Amino acid sequence: MPVNVDMTLTESPPESVWRRVWLRLKQNRAALVSMSLIVVVIVAAIIGPMLSSYNVEDIDYDAIAIAPSISTGHFFGTDSLGRDLFVRTMEGSRISLLIGVVATLVSLVIGIHYGAVAGYYGGRVDAIMMRFVDILYSMPFMFFVILLMVFFGRNIFLIFIAIGAINWLDIARIVRGQTLSLKQQGYVEAARIYGASHWQIIKKHIIPNFIGIVIVYITLTIPQVILVESFLSFLGLGIQEPMTSLGALVSDGAEEMESSSWMLIFPAVLLSLLLFCFNFIGDGLRDAIDPKQVN
Repeated sequence: MPVNVDMTLTESPPESVWRRVWLRLKQNRAALVSMSLIVVVIVAAIIGPMLSSYNVEDIDYDAIAIAPSISTGHFFGTDSLGRDLFVRTMEGSRISLLIGVVATLVSLVIGIHYGAVAGYYGGRVDAIMMRFVDILYSMPFMFFVILLMVFFGRNIFLIFIAIGAINWLDIARIVRGQTLSLKQQGYVEAARIYGASHWQIIKKHIIPNFIGIVIVYITLTIPQVILVESFLSFLGLGIQEPMTSLGALVSDGAEEMESSSWMLIFPAVLLSLLLFCFNFIGDGLRDAIDPKQVN
């Protein structure tokens, strides 16, 4: 007599773990609200400029430094040159988010592979690689980025590489610690016995098992990178005109704060909102993926 097999029992353990993580994350209202706000900001940054009749470079000589007004079509007002602040704020949000994501990905690629190799091989290789990390740690991070910008010029692609190439030290140390523990597991020993190469073990058996920590790192590093870029732009070393970022807009608004406060308020509020939201999401993910809670 044929036996009916319940196919739901074939669900893989990783899927059930991530489902439990999602259920925990949904209980964190701050994280859910933050994710919703991030989505709203991203959508607004993409389609927002389309709702305005002005371009990011357009100058309205009849509306220089005017306050926000719906009747004039300048929803956030204009800057000291007569450019629409709403369009420039949305463009700045797009650039800041792009820098945050790309620079974080650069730091992930470097940090994950560097830390995994150091932790897997251990011994003298680990000692040499981590001493190099310690040397870089001793150097002033912001000073090194500023030197790169001064010597090689202010370019948006260079900003991606400069911040990402310096920001990988933390994740390298985290990954190295996780790898030291994971390489002692039975499935790694089994893969080694069956003839898997060192690179195959690192790529297929080591890296996938700390992906949760990497996800948390991404959500906590993106706001850090946005803040670094904002600081560089505030110092005049970041994005160049006609492009702009939230940091550059805050810098411009600070100069006109007494006479035209809206030039500072809108980009500063949006920048603060992004930083708070990413940090709330990171905290929520960290609690949801905590190994002590996920069984």
